[in-house]
Amino acid sequence: MRIGFDAKRAFHNASGLGNYSRDVLRILATHRPEHAYVAYNPKPARVPFAPRNGAVEVRLPSTVLGRALPAVWRQAFILRDLRRDRIDLFHGLSAELPRGLARAGIPGVVTIHDLIFERMPELYAGVDRRIYRAKARRALAEARRVVAISEQTRRDLVELYGADPGRVRVVYQGCHEAFQQEIPDDVLARVALERHLPSELILSVGTVEPRKNLALAVRALARIPGVALVVVGRPTAYLREVERVAASCGVSDRVVRLEAVSTAELAALYRLSRALVYPSRYEGFGIPIVEALFSGTPVVTTRGGCFEEAGGPGSAYVDPDDAEGLARELSAILEDPGRRERMRAEGLAHAARFRDEAVAARLFEVYEEAVR
Repeated sequence: MRIGFDAKRAFHNASGLGNYSRDVLRILATHRPEHAYVAYNPKPARVPFAPRNGAVEVRLPSTVLGRALPAVWRQAFILRDLRRDRIDLFHGLSAELPRGLARAGIPGVVTIHDLIFERMPELYAGVDRRIYRAKARRALAEARRVVAISEQTRRDLVELYGADPGRVRVVYQGCHEAFQQEIPDDVLARVALERHLPSELILSVGTVEPRKNLALAVRALARIPGVALVVVGRPTAYLREVERVAASCGVSDRVVRLEAVSTAELAALYRLSRALVYPSRYEGFGIPIVEALFSGTPVVTTRGGCFEEAGGPGSAYVDPDDAEGLARELSAILEDPGRRERMRAEGLAHAARFRDEAVAARLFEVYEEAVR
């Protein structure tokens, strides 16, 4: 089978949707190498992404007009290139499919990560919500099969957009292989030294924005002596609120924000941490939870939504407004080595469903349904 991918995010997004796109291409090329994969990139790349051993062919727009209008190429002109490349199936990796894909006789699969813009509209500008809604609805109409990255997203698609449940399949995200590999002690020690890390730390990973609810972790920190909160994530205006809360709680010196953290460093940070704290109010999935599980790091996250899908029975869950409950769970992990080990073992067992081979197998089940 020759499978084409809308790979804009793989080449032009350093996190989030970009990580998902790169992981899908890597996983399929590694675990299903008997098929051909073509990544369609609308313009020369900013984010380095070089598929191994030429396992993924990369295509830029083939015409002057396509190169001049890359956004239009993704939406329409690309159909000519798909026919030229004899594509059997096209997978939109970020909630978009080209217009007219179904009329062109090319089966389409689209991944929709979340409908946060519908569930929490106050976090988005009105024009952005309208654009996201239009793209998602159009992709649903074009696609033979829809990949939801969690049961939560599947429920949202059915409830909010009236999607046919028979066409929506849940395929969990994997995560970068760096989090699935052992890290030598000397590498961990070097990262700790270079980043001036405290000996006892709790980790937070994710964009510093209101939905991620980092202020709750800061309030909990004030109830836990002798430990630092290390924050990895792109800042937004919400960072000022987090800093205000930290100052009012007297823990500013124990909140450490790191910048320009590489994937390899992040993998080391998980292993150097006593726990991951992830008090987000709403997610499509929550990939840092899975990264922590693969790293053997206990997770404390939010009750409800997709979080229990990602975290499994071994993680701890609290209400997103309960700083005292969050502090209690984190303190129990810090003080009880036996509990940490149990959470580590249960987390690794749960993470098996997110392993690369499981993701590849499930994606190909969806692809085979779509081309029948």
